[in-house]
Amino acid sequence: MTTSLDDIVANFELLDEWDDRYRYLIELGKSLEPLPEEDHIDVNKVRGCASQVWLVAHREGGSGAQTRLHFVGDSDAHIVRGLVALALAIFSGRQASEILATDAFAIYERLGLAAHLTPQRSNGVRAMIDRIKRDAQAAAATT
Repeated sequence: MTTSLDDIVANFELLDEWDDRYRYLIELGKSLEPLPEEDHIDVNKVRGCASQVWLVAHREGGSGAQTRLHFVGDSDAHIVRGLVALALAIFSGRQASEILATDAFAIYERLGLAAHLTPQRSNGVRAMIDRIKRDAQAAAATT
């Protein structure tokens, strides 16, 4: 995925209608790099999502809190796949310490998503963010 968080925020601000914002989320989801079939396994599933969501973290360089994490993900639902793409734009490629310090919920609030997602989707977003933070905590704990 090549869409930066700044670009996503700017595009959301240009779109007045929620139907257009949902379509944009779907387009973001389509831009995700495909998750290999062998990664669609139970250990990569995010618990707490109504739709099926898979996240895989790859560690790169550094140790402990300086470990950089790259995430890939997928979902079987179009809008949720877009929410995965947004989570990856927020967190992927950052150091574990940055991931732990990032308030993703503030970003979702700024985009208006907190008020426009169903409770099930909101729970799914929370589960994705919790999973990413756990992966960052595990990376930060290594030496």
